[in-house]
Amino acid sequence: MNELSGLIEQAPDLIMTYSLKLLFAVIIFVVGRYMSNVTKKLTVKLLEKREVDKTVVSFVGNIVWAIVLTLTIIATLGQIGVQTASLVAVVGAAGLAVGLALQGSLSNFAAGVLMVLFKPCRVGDYVEAGGVAGTVDEITIFSTKMLTPDNKVIIVPNTSIMNGSIINYSAMEKRRVDMVIGVSYDADIRQAKQLLCSILENNQYVLKEPEYIVAVSSLGDSSVNFVVRPWVKTSDYWDAHFELTETIKLSLDEAGIGIPYPQMDVHIKETPAA
Repeated sequence: MNELSGLIEQAPDLIMTYSLKLLFAVIIFVVGRYMSNVTKKLTVKLLEKREVDKTVVSFVGNIVWAIVLTLTIIATLGQIGVQTASLVAVVGAAGLAVGLALQGSLSNFAAGVLMVLFKPCRVGDYVEAGGVAGTVDEITIFSTKMLTPDNKVIIVPNTSIMNGSIINYSAMEKRRVDMVIGVSYDADIRQAKQLLCSILENNQYVLKEPEYIVAVSSLGDSSVNFVVRPWVKTSDYWDAHFELTETIKLSLDEAGIGIPYPQMDVHIKETPAA
């Protein structure tokens, strides 16, 4: 009877204490749930402003929402007296197991997010990356689809691209065409240089700025080598390269300036018979 009387006497205090704990727990859960939705919306807006792929935006937004909501649930249970240490350990172990199982996929996903955020290459760019070269056709959250000039499809993991060097041929508006033209030692190099400059001046693809370069670069084994370096629009690079190569050959032939090919002189020494 004494114990029952004691419980009855303590009942108002217990009810008040647990009511306050329950009230605070409800408040924590409601506020935490609201904050998870707000955090998700802010994350989505931030990624959309950076023009991140919609698939990545949705995925990252859901991850942020789940993390905040999980922390809210743990805090709510702790407020009502539940021992959350074991729950945190279980959640951490499960997350570690999932992370180890999906290590490769998560690495590709992280690399894909970095590619979308920092944009080392865009759709339509011609690049060398991941040991292959081609035009970027599509960037997904795990891999990048590239098309080769002969219309082959190459699927490259995003980690292979981000962990190596990326050469982007389409990033700049202008490109320099580097050519080496060899002429015969018997040719007049002043005439040859003037002819090469004239070809560049009259070519439709060569830009006036930056100024082109025509200069003697080396005296080779069988030719005097000129470097010919005009600037063209990136989109006109190969058209300019092919047209200049053909025009230079025809013009040198018409001017009687020889383009020597590698050759070897063999001297035969006769020895008297024994």
